[in-house]
Amino acid sequence: MVVLNKIYTKTGDSGETALGNGSRVAKHSMRVTSYGTVDETNATVGLARLHATGEMDAQLAMIQNDLFDLGADLCRPDMEKDGEAEYPVLRMTDAQVARLESQIDTMTKEVEPLRSFILPGGSALAAHLHLCRTVSRRAERLTVELATYESVNPAAVKYLNRLSDWFFQASRIANNNGNDDVLWVPGANRG
Repeated sequence: MVVLNKIYTKTGDSGETALGNGSRVAKHSMRVTSYGTVDETNATVGLARLHATGEMDAQLAMIQNDLFDLGADLCRPDMEKDGEAEYPVLRMTDAQVARLESQIDTMTKEVEPLRSFILPGGSALAAHLHLCRTVSRRAERLTVELATYESVNPAAVKYLNRLSDWFFQASRIANNNGNDDVLWVPGANRG
């Protein structure tokens, strides 16, 4: 259980922060940027949830919890030392990835295949889900880049890859099962 007795600690005033294993790194390090963008993704999900109800809201709530798990995973380097930790290390699992895949498959059955790219928009929920999609894609790019230099849980990368696809399909569901998608018309404004 997390207990926060004090919100500011002043330990980051020099531009460094602590990782999950206690080591200190620059706040602009690739690892911190990666999990910071996962946190940003989570904030955009919170905005989307203002417009979601029912099953969509429940699935978004699960994603928010997963994103905290993902942040905990990414803030803990040295996966090979997980067994030496004082407490169990939280890592993303293939089961979390599989749950997203199952939900994407269910949503895909509800919408017609695309015959054009779509523009972010339509309903308020769809527009927010597109924002979630683009921020999660950035988190994925940063995490993949991090993985070229340091060890990263492969399930974390897979989760981020599926997540942006989940947001895309969810935006179509939010747009009346794709019927109210805003279609891209190539070259429409060339004159």
